[in-house]
Amino acid sequence: MQNFGAFVSHYGVENHGIKNAETVYWNLTTSMLYEQAIRRHEAAIAHLGPLVVQTGSHTGRSPNDKFVVKEPGSESDIWWGKVNRPFSQENFDYLYRKMVAYTQNRDIFVFDGYVGADPNYRMPVRIITEYAWHSLFARNMFIREFDPEKLRNHVPQFTVVDMPHLKAEPEQDGTNSQTFILLDFGRRLVLIGGSEYSGEIKKSIFTAMNYYMPKQGVMSMHCSANFGDNRDDVALFFGLSGTGKTTLSSDPKRTLIGDDEHGWSDDGVFNYEGGCYAKVIKLDPKGEPEIYETTRRFGTILENVIMDSGTRRVDLNDASLTENTRSSYPISHVSNAVRDGVGGHPNNVFFLTADAFGVLPPIARLTNAQAMYHFLSGYTAKVAGTERGVTEPQPNFSTCFGAPFMPLRPAVYAQLLGEKIEKHGAKVWLINTGWTGGPHGVGSRMKLAHTRRMIHAALDGELDDVKMVEEPNFGLMVPESVPDVPSEILMPRNTWADKDAYDAQAARLVEMFKNNFKQFEELVTDDIKNAGPK
Repeated sequence: MQNFGAFVSHYGVENHGIKNAETVYWNLTTSMLYEQAIRRHEAAIAHLGPLVVQTGSHTGRSPNDKFVVKEPGSESDIWWGKVNRPFSQENFDYLYRKMVAYTQNRDIFVFDGYVGADPNYRMPVRIITEYAWHSLFARNMFIREFDPEKLRNHVPQFTVVDMPHLKAEPEQDGTNSQTFILLDFGRRLVLIGGSEYSGEIKKSIFTAMNYYMPKQGVMSMHCSANFGDNRDDVALFFGLSGTGKTTLSSDPKRTLIGDDEHGWSDDGVFNYEGGCYAKVIKLDPKGEPEIYETTRRFGTILENVIMDSGTRRVDLNDASLTENTRSSYPISHVSNAVRDGVGGHPNNVFFLTADAFGVLPPIARLTNAQAMYHFLSGYTAKVAGTERGVTEPQPNFSTCFGAPFMPLRPAVYAQLLGEKIEKHGAKVWLINTGWTGGPHGVGSRMKLAHTRRMIHAALDGELDDVKMVEEPNFGLMVPESVPDVPSEILMPRNTWADKDAYDAQAARLVEMFKNNFKQFEELVTDDIKNAGPK
């Protein structure tokens, strides 16, 4: 086995059982990873320098192929069920041996870095990959170490081994399919096989942080974050993929902390990552100029974006491979991003939902009890392409706005968030970035310009003295007016031509909320239980 790279760690891959790999490429620079990816026919270089890749049949996460190893150290903590499905230690050990054997006489790539911008909560991680471009993805998405001596002495506290071409045999290995994402909190190890979709790497590390951080009193959050004129003017944007986390936090008038994953400690908010992973389908250069510019930069990875092989120019409007086209880039590509990834305590918290029913208002102020109700409900719509098999928006309740990545029981996260909101006096808002004037297929998507203006009005205190009107179905307090926003869109029923159809749709959504929340009723106070739809 040969080691190649300027920063080979003394804690070698032998410690992971990998002893017979051909060449181990350690902590290569972006340029070197470009060269390796091109040489291995993994990618192509587009006009102006981004690396264009395709992920085959997996163009989104595979939630049905994710498992958590049932082991003594974490078994009593895990929220077992449809999301966190148990996997035996025996089957994990067998697949791990199979994966180690697979690396024999093959080249592998190693990235050593960190997750967690706050040094008090930073976790050293190692990403071992079969593809050079996956190593570049890790270099983009996680926090880099630039001190050569620290890289040489890097000892990971959590490791991902990612071998896309290795496929499981379900009947023998205990998996659902040939694809597997297996998390073992006892070994602090993730195994990924059968999928080339790089998002599995990112979300596996996020799941690990969602396990470890709450045990240290840190609220772990699936949200983006930015701040205004100073670090004490922090805003959080919770939401699943496709609801606008990245778009709405990438605001030229504010400073970006991060676009997707954060912790909230006693000292404030900190980014888990060192990069962004933005959806770029039909990206508008005028509406989203910061993200658009990253698609034209060296070091950016464009995932499943269509490129003309002759001109090498990409077409961000082409969804022939998937609606879930992605751009992975280091946060340094964003001119108004803070480099250290930290901010103060939030003044405003936004829950983003892409309501496919067209029922919820585009903005509403929540009481603390309503905030806990909607946080536990986590209502949105699954957006086309985000998961395999999803071709159009579908109603989806995702607890804590991130159930697929939450290994602990929901009450853990809800209690932490509730305590921090109350302690720091944060205002909480519900923002519908979904449909207005009718459901999906009839109405239209909320205009980004209107959503941005409503959020700025909330951030700047313009809504503090505006009269609020109670929306009748959910009891949400909706501003009577927002500067520069048509007043008729603030109450959704006004935008529907058929008012009876709206009432029927609203009643249907109310029942869905009630049925979903039954699972939490014994765990919450009466105030929270009564904060739902009327």
